[in-house]
Amino acid sequence: MSKVLAKDKTVVLPGEHLAEGMDYLPGRGTYRLNDKILARRLGLLQVDGRALKIIPVSGRYAPKKDDTIIACVKDIAMSGWILNINCAHNAMVNVRDATSEFIQRGADLTQFFNLGDYLLCKIVNVTSQKLVDVTMKGPGLRKLTQGRPILVNCNKVPRIIGKQGSMVSLLKNATGCKITVGQNGIVWISGEAAQEIIAVEAIRKIEAEAHISGLTERIQIFLEKKTGNKVK
Repeated sequence: MSKVLAKDKTVVLPGEHLAEGMDYLPGRGTYRLNDKILARRLGLLQVDGRALKIIPVSGRYAPKKDDTIIACVKDIAMSGWILNINCAHNAMVNVRDATSEFIQRGADLTQFFNLGDYLLCKIVNVTSQKLVDVTMKGPGLRKLTQGRPILVNCNKVPRIIGKQGSMVSLLKNATGCKITVGQNGIVWISGEAAQEIIAVEAIRKIEAEAHISGLTERIQIFLEKKTGNKVK
């Protein structure tokens, strides 16, 4: 008989026995040994239907194709912009992938994106040499203005977003802030100053308590106490 031996949303250790039987499937961070599923690394267990996955609790961001990220312009080249994406490798957005407007050769690229600008973009390619190409062409992709960035543990991003966006929706509803979460661990928050502070405090609480069950309820209580309003 198949069964899960470890509790959902608990911290598991490398080699820990998570499930037995063939009804469950090994996902990211786990592996099968005969009829058992074991943990490959330290992290937070997530039971997603029949699949068992482990969300890492530490480590740098590893860029992946199709990730939506928030990047900061760190340099400007002849053919585009070089971006800091919160990892050991920079990214590049080429002129042709940055805008639908025609840009003449030799044009002043700062009229589009300048040093220090934050961009919501999408990774389109990661080479074997870890060269990362991104695009600004796509629904919602844009330069971010009127707000502040905060850096979070990229491994806690799934908990900040929540299942089907439930946690980030809770934060938005409670504070009235616009919140955009990059998969590379950069979050952009825009709203009234006092509400931005509450949103940041709540996100830090999520980071610190991501491994403890009942997180959504605790964050809801925290937000209601901070805002003085009932949170849906």
